[in-house]
Amino acid sequence: MTSLDHIDLNLLRVFQAIVEERSLTKAGERLALSQPAVSYALGRLRTLFDDQLFIRTRSGMQPTPIALELATIVGRALDTVREALRYAESFDPALSTRTFRLSLSDAGEMAYLPVICKALHEQAPRTRLIVQPMPVEDIEDALRSSKLDFAIGNLPDLMARTRHQLLFEEDYVCMTRRRRGLPTGKKLSLEHFLGASHIQVRSLEHSHHALDDALRAQGVGRNIALELPHFVALPNILMVTDLYATLPKRLAQILNKAKAFQIYDLPVRLPAASVTMHWHEHFHDEDGIVWMRNLLLDSVRKFDQL
Repeated sequence: MTSLDHIDLNLLRVFQAIVEERSLTKAGERLALSQPAVSYALGRLRTLFDDQLFIRTRSGMQPTPIALELATIVGRALDTVREALRYAESFDPALSTRTFRLSLSDAGEMAYLPVICKALHEQAPRTRLIVQPMPVEDIEDALRSSKLDFAIGNLPDLMARTRHQLLFEEDYVCMTRRRRGLPTGKKLSLEHFLGASHIQVRSLEHSHHALDDALRAQGVGRNIALELPHFVALPNILMVTDLYATLPKRLAQILNKAKAFQIYDLPVRLPAASVTMHWHEHFHDEDGIVWMRNLLLDSVRKFDQL
């Protein structure tokens, strides 16, 4: 049996990076290592495990069956080491150079990311924030493995599997360009809603696409003229068309600061979307995570009061 006294744990980091990147070059970039250094580490790994581990193919470095079996074990081991090291750190926001990783939809980026950045700049000016949108189905594993520290959004599927806190309940409204002939009043009639042409926003990193399920449950469909992957292009398109868009109320109010749009309540009542903040149980009590969690909570609450 190989003794731990002769094992460099950094070799396991190299192994995990190659498994996930399927490339020595990309693994080196991720770990800030040269390609010769990665190749040398791979040679040591092959000797350690007495297996090729990775085979070079046209589609990248493909793991052998033994490497695939090791990947899960090594991943768990590194997660455990990272968790232990977090408790060895003393977090001082004024001095820390720590990097935090946050998954946020583009709607969240447009709405409350500026308030979060302002708070970080004032309280922890040397920290770094990486906003890393991610498909909902990947978030739990990313939180567990420290690829993410937090995720914020309408994420009902994560409720039972992560630590979480409700930030606010979000309603939806309908928005279109101001022009002559628009309906009067604060609420669209069902007839006008059904007769209008709509923009639909579908994105991998949020659950706003569930809106159509909620509408269909009430027997209401939309005539979709345009489908977008993100909200960022929405205002410019609305400005040059007669299309309507259904979107979160807070985001609509931000986009309508210049009063270029008309905002209506929907003709049917839909359940409010719960916007929640998620993190992993492993890091619940870690000083830096506790501090950042409070900063995110305070920032979003301040945004909600603007």
